[in-house]
Amino acid sequence: MTLPGATTAVELDAVSKSFGATKAVSDVSFSVASGTVHALLGENGAGKSTTMKLLSGLIMPDKGTLRIDGAQVRLASPRDAHRAGIQTAFQELTLVRDLSVLDNMLLPRSPRSLFGTLKRGRVAAEVQQHFESLGLDIDLAAEVGHLDLAMRQKIEIARALYRRPRILLLDEPTSALAGNDVEWLGRIVADSKAAGITVLFISHRMPEVRDFCDTMTILRNGRHISTGRVADYSDGEVVELIIGRSLDQTFPARTATTSLKPTAPVLETRALTAGKKLRDVDIDLRPGEILGIAGLQGMGQLDLFSACFGALATRSGDIRVDGKIVHLSSPADALHPSLRIGLLPEDRKTEGLFLKLDGTTNASLPTIGAFTRGGLIDGEAERQAAEAVFSVIDVSPVASYTEAEAFSGGNQQKIAIAKWLVAESRILLLFDPTRGIDVGTKHQIYELMRAFADAGGAVLFHSTEIPELVHLSDRVVVLYEGRVAARLDLEEIDELAIMNAALGSVSASEASRWSA
Repeated sequence: MTLPGATTAVELDAVSKSFGATKAVSDVSFSVASGTVHALLGENGAGKSTTMKLLSGLIMPDKGTLRIDGAQVRLASPRDAHRAGIQTAFQELTLVRDLSVLDNMLLPRSPRSLFGTLKRGRVAAEVQQHFESLGLDIDLAAEVGHLDLAMRQKIEIARALYRRPRILLLDEPTSALAGNDVEWLGRIVADSKAAGITVLFISHRMPEVRDFCDTMTILRNGRHISTGRVADYSDGEVVELIIGRSLDQTFPARTATTSLKPTAPVLETRALTAGKKLRDVDIDLRPGEILGIAGLQGMGQLDLFSACFGALATRSGDIRVDGKIVHLSSPADALHPSLRIGLLPEDRKTEGLFLKLDGTTNASLPTIGAFTRGGLIDGEAERQAAEAVFSVIDVSPVASYTEAEAFSGGNQQKIAIAKWLVAESRILLLFDPTRGIDVGTKHQIYELMRAFADAGGAVLFHSTEIPELVHLSDRVVVLYEGRVAARLDLEEIDELAIMNAALGSVSASEASRWSA
């Protein structure tokens, strides 16, 4: 729809795109008014990212028409899209990890002098000024691969804005952001709108859609379902339109086993210090429990999860499993049959999966030795183990022989979880498991977590979404500046208590009292 009196910046008219037998988008039509912020919603695989790629010039439609500012366009390459005033910040970051921040900002074309040499000094000053205007403090000489995921995402957004777009495409920009970073993006979007820039915004988080967006389009199974003003839809209506059914209950009910009996911890840390942030942290994770770890970005939670998986060396303190001190020098130690610890990492695509390998191979890799006979892999046993888990967690059977990169983000995340179920892990370390996942798949992961805990497994769980911590956790530990700021039992858990502690509002004496 186009708002009354507004011109149209982007229009799709009966657009279709197929990849083999798969129809990614089918006869999709909608328009976006100039100078507005428009959300594109749908489950993983609904056609949102395909639509963004069509507008970015990465792929071309099989049929249908694209119009920019009322004129029909043929976007055969990203350069065509740039000429049409379109810039994109992708969720799957396009930054080159081995190059500096400045070099990435200048790709793919750098301004040159009359004699072909790069005007590096002048351009560096311009980029620095651009960052400052966005409220970013970034070392231009820093190698991108050494920066955390949230900072890389902000650089991706900053680069798109540096190219002065008339139309800005944001593909799940908040999936790597939390807390103050989301507020930062909100200001960027508001400023872009005030400057007359049209913004298309993919998100799975309804609070952000309501805060940032004027209008929205919902896609399902590659087809257009609805377009309208955000204010005209309730959250429940949006969920039903996205998944084609209602979710009676977003979060699974806690069962009787969730009211934990005083059992011995399966995983403990004692005065654990690791990485750049984590300092003197004590946690106790019990069988049958989901223990939430809360904290704003960079408060030590990633160091905690990495250390408990053997991916980060401890500087002092102990990690204990079943009451015994363990020395985790690598993830291979965490995978030992006596420990069976599995980690779902922050970035599934670079840390959790081999995208060029099929689902079976990804799911069996941590425990490939269990499928090896006389130095040879028993492919049939490997496939059967993977398919058994895929059926439990609702991954398509074709995942067994299809490369992981061919699947939507939600299915990729479930494949990344599947390998720890194939490994029969008894401790799951889940770091923001629903990042960039649609509402239907989120519900499936919630149920999987609860079922795993109810069966006697133990889950250490971090989320950037506070409601998830409130409704899924049996207890919550809040980190602030790398230390424990609060410990909340089930009856004490609410969003206010978590945020107060996450912002450093709880005194050290209170934290000590709770840890007693």
